[in-house]
Amino acid sequence: MSDRPLVVWRDEHLAVVDKPAGLLVHPAPGNPGPSLVGELGDLLGGGEDPVRPGIVHRLDRDTSGLLVVARTAEAHKALSAMIADRQVTRQYSALVEGCPASRTGTIDAPLGRDHRAPERVVVGGRRPRPAITHFEVVERLAREALLRIRLETGRTHQIRAHLQAIGNPIVGDPQYGSGRRYGLDRQFLHSALLAFRHPFTGEALELRSGLPADLAAALESARRR
Repeated sequence: MSDRPLVVWRDEHLAVVDKPAGLLVHPAPGNPGPSLVGELGDLLGGGEDPVRPGIVHRLDRDTSGLLVVARTAEAHKALSAMIADRQVTRQYSALVEGCPASRTGTIDAPLGRDHRAPERVVVGGRRPRPAITHFEVVERLAREALLRIRLETGRTHQIRAHLQAIGNPIVGDPQYGSGRRYGLDRQFLHSALLAFRHPFTGEALELRSGLPADLAAALESARRR
């Protein structure tokens, strides 16, 4: 994947974009850019916040992969409702330290801001909100496991905080894990699949994204260990 976002599907209503790691979705206080919003420009539309037109869900700066964006006000409203109603399948690939005790599982634990470090979220925390993450072990390695993750809700840092909470933090995660490993300078987390029914045409859409080069190389290193 390139260092710039790649539009993998689009029509007059919406687009699906493959975001590279290191790119903010939208400017934030104290971190004005570059951002996906700045890169996509006039492709985006809809929503009441002029800082993030067209944005209906987000990926962390150092999480790569797919997200859907709106191009019109009507699409923004429709996609936001679909995500809130859990009608958009969001599936991720994650390499974690250790291996969960069960092959599949659900983490149902509210997340809130850490009282001592507000840039982090923790189970419980300040003003916790419901958060549900499903996982499946795809491959067991010597010291790690490759997981398939499906989000039911979409809280800030949800996957990273939930996996840390069960004792399997994401490899390379500087905030919730043990930091750098296998040459990674970011967490091994990639948005690999988006599936939903087009809100206006009814077409069933399923878009996939393979692991970018840095994650693929890290996975091969972990397999050889």
